[in-house]
Amino acid sequence: MGEFRYIGKNLPRADAWDKVRGAYAYLADTLPGGVLHGSILFSPHAHALVTDIDTSAAEALPGVTVLTCKDAPETRYNSGEWFPGQNDHPDETVLTGHARHVGDRVALVLARDAKTALEARKRVVVTYRKLPALTDMEEAERGAAALHDDGLSSFPGRIEYGDTGAAFANAAYIERDTITTPKIHHAAMEPHAVLAIPRPEGVLEIQSPCQIVFGVQHAVAAVVPLPLAKIRIVKVPMGGSFGAKQEVVFEPLCAWAAYRMKRAVFINTTREETMLATRTRAATEGIVETALDARGRITARRFDIRMDAGAYLSGSKKVMMAMGKKVPRLYHIPNLIFAARAIRTSTTPAGACRGYGSPQIHAITEIHTDLLCRRLGIDPVAFRRDNLVRPFDEDPSGGANIGNARILDCLEQGVAAFGWEALKTPASIHGGRYRRGAGFALATHGNGYYKTIYHDVSCMSMRLTEDGSVVLRAGVHEMGAAATSAMAQIVAEVTGITPDRITVSEGDTQFGGYDIGCQASRGIFIIGECARLCAVKAVEMLCAETSRLLNAPVTHDARDGGTLRGGDTAIPLGEAVRLIEMKNRTAIEVFVQHQGDRNPASYGAHFADVTVDTMTGLVRVNKYLAVHDIGQAIGRNFVEGQIYGGVQMGIGMALTEELVFDAQGNPGMRNFDKYHLVNAPDMPAVDILLIEKGEEGGPFGAKSIGEIATVPAAPAIVNAVNRALDTAMTRLPLTPARIVEAYNAPRAQRDT
Repeated sequence: MGEFRYIGKNLPRADAWDKVRGAYAYLADTLPGGVLHGSILFSPHAHALVTDIDTSAAEALPGVTVLTCKDAPETRYNSGEWFPGQNDHPDETVLTGHARHVGDRVALVLARDAKTALEARKRVVVTYRKLPALTDMEEAERGAAALHDDGLSSFPGRIEYGDTGAAFANAAYIERDTITTPKIHHAAMEPHAVLAIPRPEGVLEIQSPCQIVFGVQHAVAAVVPLPLAKIRIVKVPMGGSFGAKQEVVFEPLCAWAAYRMKRAVFINTTREETMLATRTRAATEGIVETALDARGRITARRFDIRMDAGAYLSGSKKVMMAMGKKVPRLYHIPNLIFAARAIRTSTTPAGACRGYGSPQIHAITEIHTDLLCRRLGIDPVAFRRDNLVRPFDEDPSGGANIGNARILDCLEQGVAAFGWEALKTPASIHGGRYRRGAGFALATHGNGYYKTIYHDVSCMSMRLTEDGSVVLRAGVHEMGAAATSAMAQIVAEVTGITPDRITVSEGDTQFGGYDIGCQASRGIFIIGECARLCAVKAVEMLCAETSRLLNAPVTHDARDGGTLRGGDTAIPLGEAVRLIEMKNRTAIEVFVQHQGDRNPASYGAHFADVTVDTMTGLVRVNKYLAVHDIGQAIGRNFVEGQIYGGVQMGIGMALTEELVFDAQGNPGMRNFDKYHLVNAPDMPAVDILLIEKGEEGGPFGAKSIGEIATVPAAPAIVNAVNRALDTAMTRLPLTPARIVEAYNAPRAQRDT
């Protein structure tokens, strides 16, 4: 893409030094004096009615107040809705007398310190009338009226184009599989926390490590009788999210409590509470059928998807529909039916999680694709080569053009770099107890909301200061992926000012520009492009005002620190700003509103080499290659960090991570003692290959990496294990018990 000074380089992130020395202050480290500490009383039952709450013993403690579902507003809202008028089904209240999952919010205990709040919570006596739990999706759909009184058994969605019936009727081959993916915990290091502070002039300020400040503002306005202009949301430092903090879980409750008490209120959670009471990746069960012609070309695909939304709908239907929209953007599929429904169950609610449905749908399609290739004796590389989309194809479902899609480059270069031909044949090791095999999977993801029902707007202002530094007032939400540092690199490339002299602000509904949030992988492609446009506009204004000052044409040299030159005069950038302010009476400050006008696809191909112990069912990943089409890396080390983390999450989805509930809705794991993450000693060395062919509309040709980095990983691992063992496992995760059972099953069962 050309020679850059800062773009594509490995630069330190702005927060690195403070973080490594433990000086980076998170929300729990910065509480104001006099704050009330809130401890939520969560339901211990998966489905129950509250018949009585006795708070007398708790409120006998000094300074304790208990707010219950009897005190709370009955306003229903949808925690996944981030903008007025989206009309997502509202079925949740800040506190409830009808508990619908273990961890549902029944009461809020407020005290002068956290210790007293916890002690008081123990003293609250709640009488419940237990009701039957609905944990199975089929059972829950039949008995939906028992869980909610809105009369809705499920929330259907459909994407359809072409003549699928004719394609299947004329198919040379029809292949069908059922793949299930698990309910997963986000496992961000920082548990959920929120602080609400009543401010002068009737302003209610909520500080939250969230992903969508304006979405939080919208949700809070549903339960607090204040205009949006009086509800200030400030995004504070975050210890990870992966989508867990995209939806508003505790912010409305905390805001309502602070408004009612006229005191600052802080709510913090433990790991157990975060696992039980926040959000999960939705579990799915997907039936996929593929029609093929005699040459092995896809002529049609049909999907029947059930998604476990958990106790409340939240963003599950959006996630479900996002799954369907990815299908025609990877393979050329002339005819498609994607039929799906989100079903509420007596389990922890699902919602946004890294990839927003892409990990689920690509696990379904890529495991199925590998199995159909094996059953029909088709080379999996050749099959994909013949059926993949090509650059600038149109989306047949009506979505945006896929842009400079380099998935074929990912495949071809990945096959060569990984050594697929040498590794594709399974091998026995040590007398046959160990089996070694390789697999791969492909995936796609988006870059914003263009040509969807959601708007895609980012607003920023920039000021060049008198000493030649920069303040970029942006709606960025730094989630740990170095977003603010990447924005600084983009601005530095345009202005010539070094990144360490550029300050990038995060989301603030009162003092920052409007932005719809850190979601839909729009961080670099949309917000980053807004930063670039803002920097370009500032430089143009600087040059115009300097030209007016010198009465001569002026050029700007970004490679010389942004020096301005007019005739024989060279003026350092900071000095030019000072002179312009004094003599032209003008500040170099600009505003840009950027609306996305395209939504290309990012692509990835992951390759895995595994060894499976057939006696214990344990899997070791020996070798891993991640190939990604990202247009252009902004910060190469930041991109690689995203991929490393994405692979770790994908391996967990494939092999270890699953939130399990018994028939009564009781969670099988409440902490990391039983919920098994892939730890550092179990991680393979991950090789990374970046395809950088540029993408129009992105800053310097860049497009997204943060979400897609995890998408192909799980099916790549599953395909490798299945190839190593000659099995056809389709229920994730592939736990040791499931692997041993599948390997030892009779041949006929293994083929089913």
